[in-house]
Amino acid sequence: MFLALLLSFLFFPLGLLLAVIYLAVSDALQEGQSVGKRFVGFSVISLDDGSPCSLKQSIVRNLPFTVPLFLAIIPIWGVIFSLFFGLPLILLELYLLYKLDSGHRLGDVMADTTVMGQDGAEVVSRGHATTSWFKQGQSGIN
Repeated sequence: MFLALLLSFLFFPLGLLLAVIYLAVSDALQEGQSVGKRFVGFSVISLDDGSPCSLKQSIVRNLPFTVPLFLAIIPIWGVIFSLFFGLPLILLELYLLYKLDSGHRLGDVMADTTVMGQDGAEVVSRGHATTSWFKQGQSGIN
């Protein structure tokens, strides 16, 4: 997020577009690590098979951040729309972060990913251990 903010302020308005693109693909870079995650030793992995976050998963995972930021590119009205869409998404992110037992945020739920520490611990993928978050609601499991 720091790099995205830096890009958007230093190279405004083109920087906003660069920030949106970086945020969208950042988790698919360097084996599931954005620059910040690499710095602190975390990685984004797929819950399906434990592999590093794919480009598609990175884009879906970061939609709650990239959509409001993309709207902010539009002069005047874009900032209003950005706040109108961004604030509820951030509140939903925080709500899910604290209410879900897994501690996943909205982006992780949508992309079926999770953030893991790079401490050498073995990953148990969702395909072998449990069912998808979306499938739980359909089968009556809460």
